[in-house]
Order: sequence, then C-alpha cells, then structure tokens
Amino acid sequence: MPKGIVKFNTPLQCRCIFRNIIKSVTRPIVDRWTHGEAMFRIKYLTALRPVQDIEVTHLIITGQTNSRHPISIDHRNVGASGCTMAVLSFVQRNLLRSKFFWHFVCFAFFIHGQQGFAQEQEEIETFDLLMPNVLPKKAETYFCTPIRIDSDTDYYLVGFVPNATMETAHHMLLYGCEEPGSDEEVWNCGEMAVKDPSLKSAEPCKKGAQVIYAWAHDAPALQLPPGVGFHVGGRSKIQYITLQVHYASVDRFAGGLRDDSGVFLKYTTIRQPKSAGVLLMGTGGRVSANSVEYMETACKINEDKVIHPFAFRTHTHALGRVVSGYKVSRVNRRDEWKLIGKQDPQLPQMFYPVANNLTLSKGDTVAARCTMVSNRNWVTRIGMTGADEMCNFYIMYWADSRKGVLDQKHCFSSGPPNYYWDTEDYLMNPPIDASQL
Repeated sequence: MPKGIVKFNTPLQCRCIFRNIIKSVTRPIVDRWTHGEAMFRIKYLTALRPVQDIEVTHLIITGQTNSRHPISIDHRNVGASGCTMAVLSFVQRNLLRSKFFWHFVCFAFFIHGQQGFAQEQEEIETFDLLMPNVLPKKAETYFCTPIRIDSDTDYYLVGFVPNATMETAHHMLLYGCEEPGSDEEVWNCGEMAVKDPSLKSAEPCKKGAQVIYAWAHDAPALQLPPGVGFHVGGRSKIQYITLQVHYASVDRFAGGLRDDSGVFLKYTTIRQPKSAGVLLMGTGGRVSANSVEYMETACKINEDKVIHPFAFRTHTHALGRVVSGYKVSRVNRRDEWKLIGKQDPQLPQMFYPVANNLTLSKGDTVAARCTMVSNRNWVTRIGMTGADEMCNFYIMYWADSRKGVLDQKHCFSSGPPNYYWDTEDYLMNPPIDASQL
C-alpha cells in the first residue's frame, strides 16, 4: 500500500467526533519515524471500510502562528480509488497544540474520506482490528480495545486472519457487544488477572456479550463456509466488537517494543442466507494434585431452532490432553452420543471442521469433556492466568438467517468435584473413547 509521508518535528495527536467515525479516541497519528519523516495511518473510516495507508500528495493544509490567520484546503486531484493529500506547511508548535486546529484537520480528513476513500466494490473487504501499539508491562495482562460498527448498515463477517504469534499473545478473543465494557481506547479486561494501574478496568462487554472468534497457539486464518456470516451492525444486536488479548509473557516488550496484535476481519455488505453463531462451553472446578481429572459440562437446547455445527475449537492450558464435544439424544430411554469434535488442546487452537455432519435442535443436549493430567504437587484451579487452567469447547454453527442464531451463548458447569455428566444431568453410557485421540 502507498505510504503517507508528512514532514514535521513533533508527534501529533487528533481527537475527533463525527457521525460516521468508528472510534472517538485520542490516538497518535505518528506510528514511526524515518529520517525526519513520519509514516502514518488514518483510522476514521465509515463503518467497517478497510483501513489503508494513504499517500499524501494533494490535500494542502496551510496555516500560520495563530488561528486568526487563514487556513486553506486544496481539493485538487482527489480520485475515486483513494484520496491523495499532502501537507505542504505546518504551523509552529503553539498552533499544533490547539485542539481547534486539529478538530478542523480531522473534519477535513473526514470530508475527503467520504469521496476519496471509496473502495472498489469487491464482495469481500478487510478491516484491521488491532491493539493500538500497547505496552504490556506485566505478565498475565489482559487488554481490550473496541470498534463501533455503523448502525445504519448491515455487515457480515466471513473470515478472520490473526495478526499475532504465541510468543506475544497467549490467546485472543473477539466479543460481539451491544455495548462495550468501556469507552476508553484500551482497558484492563481480565477479571482476576494482573492489571495495568494506568488503565481503567472493565469487562469486554457491558451488555450483550457473545464470543464470535477465538485464537491461540499460532492457529491459522479461518474462512467461513460460503453463504455463512456473522451479522454485525445495522439491525444486529452486535453494535461493537471488542478485541481481547492475553499477554502471558511480556519478555519481548522489555526494551519498549509495542504491540499491535489483533485480527484482520473479512466482511461483506452482501446479505448472507446463513447466520453464524458460537456456543461456548466450559467449566469451573479444580484438578487435584497428581491426578487425572474429567472436567465436564452439558446443556439442553431449549429453543425452537435448528443449528448446523461446522467447526469446533478446544482450549485448555498446560494440563489439557484431550477435549471432546458431543451431541446427545435420548432414544428409548438410552442416550445416543454423536461426536462433534475432539482434539489435543496443545496443538494449534484453531477452529477445526466437525467430525460429523449433524444438526442440533430443541431437546438435544450438547456435552463436552476436558481430560486433564496433572503431575503437579498442588491443586490447579480454573482461572485466568497461565498457571491456572481452563476447559473450553467452542461450537461454531450456522442457522437459517430468517430464524437467527441461538439466544443461548454459553454452557457452563461448576466442574469437579461438584459436577460430572452422570451426577447432575444424568447422561448415560458416554463413549469410552471420550478421553482418547
């Protein structure tokens, strides 16, 4: 992509609030310096239009030492494929500090963006949802950052491309929210995790939280099946997307290196006939010292909808050996189990294709088990840090867009020693290979 080059001497910040801007935040325009020149990106785009670097050659902003002198804008050579702009002169530092001047600059960028940044009408476009160059200082930090989606347009997420490595991020989650947990650009969002005292703390979502994507262990990109998409913005309940990144280690940031881990969202405005959803299954509980433990959960589908699982994902920390998920149907007083998916959670924690082509409907039960093996001389509990454990099984599915996805987003149990399949949900004859690969 072409790069925007602006010559000046001081880092600039811009805070602007306009009708179609994704985020109203203070964000440095300058990303990095190169021999006195700055290369930057402008994130003010309408809805989920792609963020791109901009070659600055023809928009002229001029000014002098105080706001009483005129500031002019030259509209020449603004093409349909991209706005080309150049800053030919900057004012002295006292005007650079003026919030009124930078509100004006933001407004100028915004106006030109409406015409000059119109993208080619391709079916699939990309938006980068990344951490804004954060500096995690302590291990086990959880950071969140949000985007607001245009409520006037319906969008459909059809793919996810991770921008992270397991050396940097332990895991990443994307939450769809009706309201974000905070209106800050970045905040602490691990309930029991280490917190950066310079940032506020809140949940990923204040209202309407639902997981739409998860990544860990260097998992590759995910492309949804044809005709399937997560409905966001517009008439959807998902009006914000929050990115959560868990930094289990901060060794690579010791020298001041900053992080922009995140996810490139693939999206379209073309209505998809199948709505995507995720059912997150998990447990509480604990794993005793030097033991093998089954962490189990199960829930009945109570909604009059038919869902079609097409992918599954497993997640544990170090003790997990096998995670499996099943559809359970009771036939003639006997439970019939059909495998949805099974995987070693120490492998890349991607969404894998389901093991069987099946549907889930009202009256069916979904059940999941994490087999944990501990050689530790202490009890390991479910928790947020890498030294704790987690037991999660994700079911990604599609449903007819006319009926929509399940209202139920989660299926959690209290876990061992209080919950097992046969003690609370009375599930009978589970597969003998549920803990084997």
